[in-house]
Amino acid sequence: MTEVQKNKFINYYKMILTPSAELCRQDFTFSGYSYGEVFELAAGIKKMLASRGRDKTLCLCTEKKSVTAACILASLAGACQLILPYSFSAHALTEMHEATGFDAAIADHPEELPSGVEVITPLAGKISELKTEEIRDPDKPFLSLFTGGSTGKPRVWTKSPRNLLAEAFYLQEKFQLTQNDLFVTTVPPYHIYGLLFSVLAPFVAQAQILPDIYTFPQEIISAINKHGATVLISVPVHYRALHVDNLSVGSLRIAFSSSGALSRSDAAYFYKKTGVGIIEIYGSTETGGVATRSISEQTESWKPFDVVDWKIDGMNGKRLCIKSDFASEEMQRDAEGFCMTGDEASSDKEGRFLLLGRADGIVKVAGKRVDLIEVQNKIKTLPTVEDVVVISLPTEKGRESIIAALVACDLTETHLKKLMIEMLEPYAVPRCVKIVSRITRTPAGKIDRSKIEQILLSDKD
Repeated sequence: MTEVQKNKFINYYKMILTPSAELCRQDFTFSGYSYGEVFELAAGIKKMLASRGRDKTLCLCTEKKSVTAACILASLAGACQLILPYSFSAHALTEMHEATGFDAAIADHPEELPSGVEVITPLAGKISELKTEEIRDPDKPFLSLFTGGSTGKPRVWTKSPRNLLAEAFYLQEKFQLTQNDLFVTTVPPYHIYGLLFSVLAPFVAQAQILPDIYTFPQEIISAINKHGATVLISVPVHYRALHVDNLSVGSLRIAFSSSGALSRSDAAYFYKKTGVGIIEIYGSTETGGVATRSISEQTESWKPFDVVDWKIDGMNGKRLCIKSDFASEEMQRDAEGFCMTGDEASSDKEGRFLLLGRADGIVKVAGKRVDLIEVQNKIKTLPTVEDVVVISLPTEKGRESIIAALVACDLTETHLKKLMIEMLEPYAVPRCVKIVSRITRTPAGKIDRSKIEQILLSDKD
C-alpha cells in the first residue's frame, strides 16, 4: 500500500464501526436484517463476551451471513478472537478444538460441538458499545481459518483486519460494487471466498444480500430473477449445474467463481446464454485473492490484481510468488517480501501468467483443498496396510481431480473404503481404490507414476 492508501484504509477501518443513521436504515439481508440491526447484534455480542471477564475465542459454526458480519464487527471492536472451521462435522470441530482450545461458539447445530464449549446466542445491544478507540491493531491477527483438516492435522492461517478489509475494499472498488447491488450466493460464509465475497465486500459496498444459500440450478435462477439480483457468487460445480436450457438471468451484471478451476465449456455456455463472462478468482486462504480471468477475454492466462506484485521463482524457476497485503502472516517471505505459493506458473504476454499445476501435492476436490500426502499418511495407519500411494487423476469433465489410492493390504476393498469414510471428510475419500499385494518402488523409495496411473485408471469408476 502507498501512504495515501494506508491512511485511507485506517479511516475506512474506523468508519466501519461508526455507521451513519442512513446506513442503519438500509437492508443488509434482503427483507431481513438492516445494517443497523447487524451493528446492534455486534454490540450485543461484544457486551456478552465482555461480561465473561476474559478474552474468548469464538468459533463461528453458522451459515447465517448477518450473524457472521456481526461477529466480524464485534471482533474488530475488540470483543474476541474468531475461528472459522473448514467443516461443521463433529470430528472436524474436535480436531480444531484440540488445536486451539476455543471456549465459545455460535452454532447452527450445537449438538456437533465438543463438550465444554459454551454456545453463545447473539442478542442485540447498543451500537455505542462499538467504540472506535477499542478497535484492534490492523496488523495483528484476529481471525483464524482452518484448511485441510480431514486430511491430517488442520492447517491454520490467520488474518489481520488489514488482510481482510483491504481486500474487501479493493474488491468493492475494482468491480464497482455499490448499494444498488443485490448479491445471491451458492457458497457458505465460513470459507474465505464466501466470507469475502458474500459478506465483507457487500458490507463495505453497503449493498444487499439474499440471506439464503442456493445450490440447485432452478433455485439459483429463480432467486436471481425473482429479486432482480445483480451479483452471483458461486463455484464451478454450481456453474456446471447451470448448464440448462432455461438459463436466463436478465438482471445479473457480474458473476464470480472460485475454489477450483472453472470448466471452459461451462463458462462459455453461461456467457452465451446470459452475456455475462464469469470472473474467475485465483487465490487461496493464505494468499487472499491474486488474479482474475474471464471467458470473455479469450485467454487461459490470469491477470494479477493491480495491488499484488508477483514473480516466477523457486529452485526450478517455475514457482509463482506473490507480495500482497492480503497474505497471511504465516506465509514465509523472502528478503523482498514475496511469498511462495503452491502453484507453478509461467509468464505470459501483457503482464499475465499461466498456471502450470500444483507443486506441493495439494489438489482441489469439489472446491475443497486436499493434501494427498496427508491422506496417504492417514491410510497408512489402518490395519494391515503395508504401503500406499495416493495420487490425483484427471476428470473427464472440467479440470478438478479425482483422488485415487493404490493400497497394499489384506483388507477387502469394501472394508478399506468403510475405514476411510470413518476417518476422512467425504470429499477427501479416494474415489478410485485398488488393492494390491505389493507396490513396486525403487531403492530410493520412488514409484513409477505412469505405471501407478495405468493400474488405477484401469479400475476407475
